[in-house]
Amino acid sequence: MPVVRIPTPMRTLTGSKDEVEATGATVGEIIEDLEKRHPGIRDRLLDAKGVRRFVNVFVGEEDIRFLDGLKTEVKPTDQISIVPAIAGGSDA
Repeated sequence: MPVVRIPTPMRTLTGSKDEVEATGATVGEIIEDLEKRHPGIRDRLLDAKGVRRFVNVFVGEEDIRFLDGLKTEVKPTDQISIVPAIAGGSDA
């Protein structure tokens, strides 16, 4: 079963767990399974267009935006990482 790494701001939805398991053949199915197990998480990840602009989702080391998005296939041994984008800039 794929393991999903949960960022600190979303751990209130997973009982403080930094990793959870989820089932599904695609990233979209994984997110739906996460929603069943941890209600509210889907709204933190998705909007009407798909993955929220300031959230990055990786399967292994690959950003799903450069793969097949929510249709990206997931193997049982894959690790999925949810990474909120960090605002920043230059002081120069």
